[in-house]
Amino acid sequence: MSVIRVALIQSELVWQDSAANQRYFAQQIEKHKDVQLFVLPEMFNSCFSMDSTRIAETMEGLTVQWMLQQAKLAGAALCGSVAIAAEGKIVNRFLFVTPDGQVQFYDKRHLFRMGNEQQHYQAGAERVIVCYLGFRFCLQVCYDLRFPVFARNQQDYDVLIYVANWPQPRRQVWRTLLSARAIENQAYVLGCNRVGSDDNGLSYSGDSMVVDYLGQIQTELAVGQSGVVVTQLDLSALEQFKQKFPAYLDADPFVLTPSF
Repeated sequence: MSVIRVALIQSELVWQDSAANQRYFAQQIEKHKDVQLFVLPEMFNSCFSMDSTRIAETMEGLTVQWMLQQAKLAGAALCGSVAIAAEGKIVNRFLFVTPDGQVQFYDKRHLFRMGNEQQHYQAGAERVIVCYLGFRFCLQVCYDLRFPVFARNQQDYDVLIYVANWPQPRRQVWRTLLSARAIENQAYVLGCNRVGSDDNGLSYSGDSMVVDYLGQIQTELAVGQSGVVVTQLDLSALEQFKQKFPAYLDADPFVLTPSF
């Protein structure tokens, strides 16, 4: 398949209330029948909470089961991050669930030090590429956006997905870096952020958007407002552009070695 329809769901989140957040997202998913991939924000079921032992679920828990159910009902993939307890640790896990019941995941590598995330969650060590409907998606979470080496396209993905709780005071950084990642990696970039405020005293502007491989904003949501934006990604157009402008052939070779 050379075209895929994707939806970004930008919303307020209810603090540590998984059921309320899931009800809202289910309503939005049900309204969009022609979408093949839904993208939800970081920690979409709980907000960006450091009360990790309270909010963490297992891979057999209610949120993963809810995602599986929604993916099956919608006939579409569903992705977003959740606090997960697994193998004796708690991680900020980006889950990618497909309608046939597959669950793939990436554990956030770069933990937000200024919010003490590293004190409550354990960092992941490897990036993850998910293949779905002919597209290759590289999964990333929020603060990962500031680290371009980790996201460097080694011609193993077509789309970068960033899910986030990115605060309003740094919204210009978010917008700038999403475009930068698209340009330097010659890839589509999906950035899904939340709006509203949380119990950390932070406010969020959203600025959820789809950026094309030229770094241009293809579509975006209204600042500070809940909503859904739907657009399509064209793999053939991306490949044609890379054939005409193969900057990746002159990229500096490197091997990424985890330091922890």
